[in-house]
Amino acid sequence: MAQSKPSRSSAEVEDIILRRIFHVTLGTGRNQVPPVVYLEQTAAELLSEGRPLLLSMDIMERVLIDRLSTPGLEPPFQYLVQCYGRAQEELRRLPSMKDKPLIPKMEEIVKLARQLSLSYSRIVLGNPDMFPQAAEQKSTLLDLFLSEASTDFAAFGGSSVPLITTPPGFLDDFFRDLEEDSLAPILNQLYEDLKLTTREVASPLQDFQKPLITLKKLIDIPVCAKYLVNHPSWICKGNVVDGRLIEVESILGPFFHVSALPDVFTRQEHDVGHQCFSQAETRRQADLQSTFTTIKTVMHQLYEGLHNVLYHLLKNSNMREKVLEYLAEVIDKNAARAGININPLKCASAGMFVNLSAVMLKLCAPFLEDLKKLTLIDPNYILHSSRLDFQSLTALHASSEEIAAWVDRGNYSRTESFRQFQQQREQEERRVLRSQGATSSGSNHASDSVISNSILKSSSDERQTRYSFVTECFFMTARILNLGLLRALSEYKSLMHDLSRSKDALATLEAQRGVGAPPQLEQEIANAKTEIDRLSQQRLCYEAQILRDTPLLQQALSFYRLMLILLVNLVGGFKIPLPAECPMEFASMPEHFVDDAMELLLITSRVPRCLDGVVLDVFMNFIIMFMASPLYVKNPYLRAKMVDVLNSWMPEKSKLPAMATLFEGHQLAQEYLVFNLLKLFVDIEFTGSHTQFYDKFNIRHNIAELLEYLWQVPSHHNAWIKVAKIHEKGVYLNFLNFLINDSIFLLDESLNKIPELKTLEAEMANSAEWEQRPPQERQERARLLQQHQNMVRIDMTLANEDVGMLAYTSLIITAPFLLPELVERVANMLNYFLLQLVGPQRKTLTLKDPEKYEFRPKKLLKQIVEIYVHLARGDKEDAFSLAISRDGRSYNDEVFSAAAEVLRKIGEDARLIQEFVDLGAKVKAAADDIMDTEAMLGDIPDEFMDPIQCTLMTDPVILPSSRTTVDRATIQRHLLSDPTDPFNRSHLTPEMLIPDIELKAKIEEFIQSKSLN
Repeated sequence: MAQSKPSRSSAEVEDIILRRIFHVTLGTGRNQVPPVVYLEQTAAELLSEGRPLLLSMDIMERVLIDRLSTPGLEPPFQYLVQCYGRAQEELRRLPSMKDKPLIPKMEEIVKLARQLSLSYSRIVLGNPDMFPQAAEQKSTLLDLFLSEASTDFAAFGGSSVPLITTPPGFLDDFFRDLEEDSLAPILNQLYEDLKLTTREVASPLQDFQKPLITLKKLIDIPVCAKYLVNHPSWICKGNVVDGRLIEVESILGPFFHVSALPDVFTRQEHDVGHQCFSQAETRRQADLQSTFTTIKTVMHQLYEGLHNVLYHLLKNSNMREKVLEYLAEVIDKNAARAGININPLKCASAGMFVNLSAVMLKLCAPFLEDLKKLTLIDPNYILHSSRLDFQSLTALHASSEEIAAWVDRGNYSRTESFRQFQQQREQEERRVLRSQGATSSGSNHASDSVISNSILKSSSDERQTRYSFVTECFFMTARILNLGLLRALSEYKSLMHDLSRSKDALATLEAQRGVGAPPQLEQEIANAKTEIDRLSQQRLCYEAQILRDTPLLQQALSFYRLMLILLVNLVGGFKIPLPAECPMEFASMPEHFVDDAMELLLITSRVPRCLDGVVLDVFMNFIIMFMASPLYVKNPYLRAKMVDVLNSWMPEKSKLPAMATLFEGHQLAQEYLVFNLLKLFVDIEFTGSHTQFYDKFNIRHNIAELLEYLWQVPSHHNAWIKVAKIHEKGVYLNFLNFLINDSIFLLDESLNKIPELKTLEAEMANSAEWEQRPPQERQERARLLQQHQNMVRIDMTLANEDVGMLAYTSLIITAPFLLPELVERVANMLNYFLLQLVGPQRKTLTLKDPEKYEFRPKKLLKQIVEIYVHLARGDKEDAFSLAISRDGRSYNDEVFSAAAEVLRKIGEDARLIQEFVDLGAKVKAAADDIMDTEAMLGDIPDEFMDPIQCTLMTDPVILPSSRTTVDRATIQRHLLSDPTDPFNRSHLTPEMLIPDIELKAKIEEFIQSKSLN
């Protein structure tokens, strides 16, 4: 019969369990599997003390210290974590133990062992140099979090091998009941390690998810979340701190840095453009589309994760202030991103700010669509918040001095001295509270609030300066979008211009190939292609992260919709006319609020399907209200940008059926759109910029396209006729004057350049002689030809537009053209261009391919003749025919006959030709009468002659400043373009003219005397 195995003593069982947990032995079981470490020194000490060589909890701390002090073994922290895991496993196995009476005691032993490993893991992390370990073998607390993150990431399809496995419950137990003094060095190192790990991730195609999941797990632990916002690297401080340093050194900075957008500090192997879009022209469209989808997906994972982090921190009132301080510091230190040129060494990357823009939009989402929450946004924040600097920003209308004076008069905010006084009081009361022992971490923030409130209440004149989170979030988002998303869109536009120029340069270089090409030409061509590929990579990166992310762009549109509603509420709501005086609350709002909204509308109107489902009525209302209101929006280029938006929305351009309804069924548009466009057409003559002369043509081009469309819409057509009648001698007269001025300049410029263009074309057409010229000369002449081609094409396009508008409007509206102030200008213009088109010099305007330059002489001639005929039909008092005949520079009856003959040859309408011929006969008769009158009058006294036109005055007036006498019609024509006295440049209006009654009587007497004779 087999002898039964003797049962083990309690001490022996404890020894076995502790050996399994700590993998150490004092003598027995050295060769067991898995292997254990023999602690010879401790064993010797126990023998000398006469104690058995068995492991027990009363000696385990000295045993553990001996094990941790033994060099050449696994890293201490990793070992302790594994001990914790093995203790957990022992607890799980204990219920199946055969010796049931020992279970309670052994359970207590295992729990103590688990606690010991946990305690020493904290000690090791807090004092990493206490026990020997090789630097490359160090395991950190971050490794455990990354291990858990790897598990979570794998659940979503990711793959990664963790450095160290985290036992269940370890992290929860690790942070439970841990004293702050012990926790500080551990968490300090943990967040530094996390920052450094994340800093290695530059591309969204790298593994950013594990650090992000780790961060989210950390903030789920209250003590870790609290320490995060108090970490020295939460907000970087110091005189040398700039935007780029915050991106690199703050804990959140590297997370926000992860982006597909190009950055000067991104290594090539991590550059998304180089990885995904190199030689994109050779890639299949399906492959590119797959790449776009991948980038969009991972970026939204990043946005969502970072939003969760900020949202979690903001929910806690004790941490919210720290988060807002961080955001404010990021904004402040990157204010230079709004400048023309960004210093990448001083400013954070575009990627960081685009990511931050996306996250802030997510934070704003709850109140963007609920207009009831608009009341939670306090616009006074702009003037009174000490967190963000709005005072240095350009305001919609008010100057910084006006804003400061207004704030001071109204006593709306604390003055600088009061703020300093308040800070001193707060510091003093904090010192008092600390001396009373009232500075516990849980109540510190609340006490600050109480102090601040008590000080504010001490002055009944001072406003409450603590703003709601909605207010702070809204205006911080506005600043971040300006520095982030909108700035990135601006960079994208510049990039597209650079790409276009590079392609043009390549075409020019390739055109130089052939006999006599310079030896370095092929290298220059290769360099140009490399540059184009680089720019194309960057373009596709911007498109992948921003322009193909319709949800992001639509969220931004929702934000600016709310912004414009907020601004309109400051002037009394959506209604016209606006108050006579602009409220300072509106005038002091930063200009970029509106500019960013318009810029975003321009971009999204060109992105396919981006405006699908977007309600644009608010934007339309705002544009109509303010596009022609310089007393509200001072910057003429901003008002012009509003027209650009409307232009991009025209049904023919947008291809969206809803746009026709927007223009044709919108109440404010039907009533005010035409008038405001005409007014802006006039206002844009003087922008105050040194480039105003050329800028106005581009702006008026967009206005003209809109007006041409609106002329064809019955409701707007009728509104136009009404405006012309009501404002005949006001806005409409000025509009026609500037339209005529532009037509004259543009048509004259383009027609005068055509002979030069022909000369250059002829030079290049003679290939034998052309090849003999030096390469540099050929290059310069080719460049000059291209410049002339572009200028003629642009000028002719604009001239065709202006002449076309004169033609179609004069069919219905003639009275303003025939006013004394304008009729001679119209007649002189028509006569001049008729002479150019059919006069003796017309052969100089022949081109091989006139359509290439938008030059259509037959159509142009027809339109000019139409204007003649339209105005003749409305000329009841023969003012027009008389004005034509008085044009001594360009009028010639033979030119009229030649024009009629050309029209017959090209098969134009016989009725139109006959009316033109009849007008020509009428004008010739008037010209003969003028010659007779001039002969009759003979020598005219100088005092009767207009000093500007050198013609006999009929209605002399005295200019109040220079005291010069001129003819009323002459000075009124001048005042249409320039409201100054032409003799001394002082301000002058038609109402200021003084009739020279005495001189007028003398002139009439002179004429009568000559008539009698």
